[in-house]
Amino acid sequence: MSAADDRAGDPRGPRERSEREPAQVTRIGVAIDIPEPWGSILTRRRAEAGDPQAAYVPAHLTLLGPTEIEPDRLPAIEEHLAAVAAAQPAFSLHLRGTGTFRPLTEVVFVVVATGISECELLAAAIGRSGDLKREARFPYHPHVTVAQDVSPEALDAVYDDLAGFSALFQVDAFTLFSHTGETRWQPRRDFRLGS
Repeated sequence: MSAADDRAGDPRGPRERSEREPAQVTRIGVAIDIPEPWGSILTRRRAEAGDPQAAYVPAHLTLLGPTEIEPDRLPAIEEHLAAVAAAQPAFSLHLRGTGTFRPLTEVVFVVVATGISECELLAAAIGRSGDLKREARFPYHPHVTVAQDVSPEALDAVYDDLAGFSALFQVDAFTLFSHTGETRWQPRRDFRLGS
């Protein structure tokens, strides 16, 4: 999960700590993992493009971009995510070809060809929790980022190299990730769909 995954960052801008705000926050995100062998292929291609996020984030489809929460809110958030997962059946996800957000943002992604509605429904349901509601600069658009913050030439190369990419798989879970300063985002818990 990178800040650019949701292409929004925090629209409220930097926050100043008040005396009431705890000194420690946890950054979380929710995503669908891209299974093997496709996950490694996409992560490797992202690294080859020179994208520094490849070292921190494996290939994924974001449902909730990086969000700062107070650690004591995690149990309630996990309860909410479990309810969301239970209400959504497993579905097929077909990734095919490439797209870009240029010139708006310097991002190349793998396109979601089948499963768009299911991803949108999951993202909307996840964002209904008071702890997870956030303003976004852009509408939610399910995708798998494969290059960002690299040269235009590198973006073009990834766009062309993965134009014929195709992966079809069943999504039966999503994952809550956390990041508290360690090198990589860490999976915290999987939530099985329809259970």
